[in-house]
Amino acid sequence: MPSCRHLHQPRSAVAGFAVASALLAACGHASAPQGPPPISVTSAHIERGTIATYVSFDGQITPLYQTTLSTAEAGTIDSVLATEGDFVLKGQLLASLDTSQLRAQLAANQAAVREDEAQLTHSNVAAPVASQQYTSAIRTAQQTLQAANNAVRTAQAALANDELTETADLALLKQEFVSRTTYEQARAAYVSAQETLRSALQTVPAAESALHTAINNGNQRREDQATIAQNQAALEAAEANVQLLQAQIAQSSIIAPFDGQVTQRLLDPGAYAGASAGIFEISQLSSVYVIANVPDVDLAYAVLGKPMSFTTASLPGRTFHGTVFDVNTTPTSGTLSYRVRMLQPNPGLVLRGGMLVSVTTQTGHSAHTLIVPSGAVTSGPKGPSVFIVVAGKAKMVPVRVGLQTDTQSEIRAAGLSTASVVITAQPNGLHDGSSVTVPAATGTAAGTKPSASP
Repeated sequence: MPSCRHLHQPRSAVAGFAVASALLAACGHASAPQGPPPISVTSAHIERGTIATYVSFDGQITPLYQTTLSTAEAGTIDSVLATEGDFVLKGQLLASLDTSQLRAQLAANQAAVREDEAQLTHSNVAAPVASQQYTSAIRTAQQTLQAANNAVRTAQAALANDELTETADLALLKQEFVSRTTYEQARAAYVSAQETLRSALQTVPAAESALHTAINNGNQRREDQATIAQNQAALEAAEANVQLLQAQIAQSSIIAPFDGQVTQRLLDPGAYAGASAGIFEISQLSSVYVIANVPDVDLAYAVLGKPMSFTTASLPGRTFHGTVFDVNTTPTSGTLSYRVRMLQPNPGLVLRGGMLVSVTTQTGHSAHTLIVPSGAVTSGPKGPSVFIVVAGKAKMVPVRVGLQTDTQSEIRAAGLSTASVVITAQPNGLHDGSSVTVPAATGTAAGTKPSASP
């Protein structure tokens, strides 16, 4: 049999091809065929631990209270008692307008109040006295009229009696049973009774007129009450003018509505401030709102009381924690995002209005579960799977994937445990049953222990 070492010495192309073929065939019978070399892979032990997922939103810091202070009155600024950066207390005077004209008007109206009070007092005192006088006059007139009527009745009765006597005496005189003197006396009494009756009748109209006058005068009590009401109304109007001027004077002062910090001073002493013109901006930052815009698809993760954390580039290295304070029931105008607020204590006032923040909240959490690096999971026609190393071979294991982060995946599969070595990155050509070269597995499936916070 020719030696295999002469394989490279053919004499011609055709002959050489034939000889080479024969030699190769002969050499093939001399050694067994070899398979592809093992694939080098990276691996790690599957870990059992905790995995959590998070979602982030853009947000901004706003003061708990922030308002631009102005006056309802227009005028020249007389004094400004605070400047930007000052901390002020609720009720503290910050600025005032010139109120000299208002104070002069106030003094005049206060004098009018005193005058109206005096008039009202006089009418209130005089009215009862006049009313008593009216009552007394009516009672006297009634008594006078009654006396006149009584006198008429008495005179009428006397006249009737004297008339009978005169008639009887006249008849007796004709029969000479009485003397003429007796008759003349009866006649004189009768005439006197007639005069008395006439006099009594004349007093009745005067008494009636006096009673009518007294009654009419008694009606004056209504006018007295009307005068009292007018004086009362005049006093109330004057007092209202005083209160209006006092309010205008009070509104000419700028008073801090809450504890806070002056963030803007817009006008200086001597400047003319129109009605509602801003003079100060004041903000309360002892607590602040953290406002995030949450898309409607993530609204389920922003419920009342839900823990959230946030960071800001203005304070590198610091993470703040809070809970959802409220969620707006309608989206922000022109968007499909909802305003979500956290009420955040701000000791040291490190958080400032306008700071941009990144707000993060947890969306999922699994404890005591199997975790592998995200690169260990592959998807195929039959679903997700991982490759583990068993006796130098790659074994594909179908899995169910749970929570996933940028670096980790939660898996569930029968037969897998922390003793299993998973291939963390799958090179080309790797398939079920491939021979693999596995360096000693170090660390865990996650590389480092997973944390429950972002």
